[in-house]
Amino acid sequence: MIVLDILTGGLLLAALFFFVAGTVGLLRFPDLYSRLHALTKADNIGLGLTVLALMLQAKSWPEVFKLGLIWVLVMVASATVCFLIGNEAYRRGVKPWTRRSP
Repeated sequence: MIVLDILTGGLLLAALFFFVAGTVGLLRFPDLYSRLHALTKADNIGLGLTVLALMLQAKSWPEVFKLGLIWVLVMVASATVCFLIGNEAYRRGVKPWTRRSP
């Protein structure tokens, strides 16, 4: 099915864009909090698009269900870990970046 293959390829390219955007955010943003935000949002969308592409290629409904379950569990784990890292950084006194005028 050529249409499914093209759609799968498009979804994977879109996922790649979000993964690269999250990596650029990790490298370019000035503080821990904005880096966490960039990574969790972009990676969750990228993973969602990747899972959707894999769902289109799945051969049975149980495979589709398992892929969806994996995506949900990774989203929950990602949000939880992001919260824990951000909370611990805040407790240790890591200040958010603020733009100071000269």
